[in-house]
Amino acid sequence: MGTNLADGQEMVCRFTWEIRSINARLEELRQFRANMLGVTGPQWTILTALADLEGEDGIPVNVVSKLMRVDASFVTTQSKLLEKKGLLRRRPSKRDARVVQLSLTDKTCKHLMSVSPKLEALDEFVLAEFGIPDSLELVSKLAAVRHRLESACLKAAL
Repeated sequence: MGTNLADGQEMVCRFTWEIRSINARLEELRQFRANMLGVTGPQWTILTALADLEGEDGIPVNVVSKLMRVDASFVTTQSKLLEKKGLLRRRPSKRDARVVQLSLTDKTCKHLMSVSPKLEALDEFVLAEFGIPDSLELVSKLAAVRHRLESACLKAAL
């Protein structure tokens, strides 16, 4: 007994609404986290990207923009605002002076460490229903869906 086209379309519709709802809740949580540091949601994303990826010399603006899926000029503008607040440093790359490297200040690192227990408790609450193995499987399946959606976008563009 197969599914008919209408059932498939209804399932895709329900899936889309669930993903949109999850995204809305994730945005609310991002804003909560951003408020803890007195920044905007996108600025929080920049700071957490740096915290996750930061190397010895920092991270290039274009790497952060690709991760966030935004134009590099947006990251440049926001990073300048964050620099004025003393939350990150902007320096030319040692290898190529045209490339701007971003890195967190000690002030930001200390603040992120001070709020880390609260954020970890929130993360644990979100994933408590699944446990680590099921959470890993869920993330893997979501990554597979993202990949398929990227492929579908390419197909639709042709």
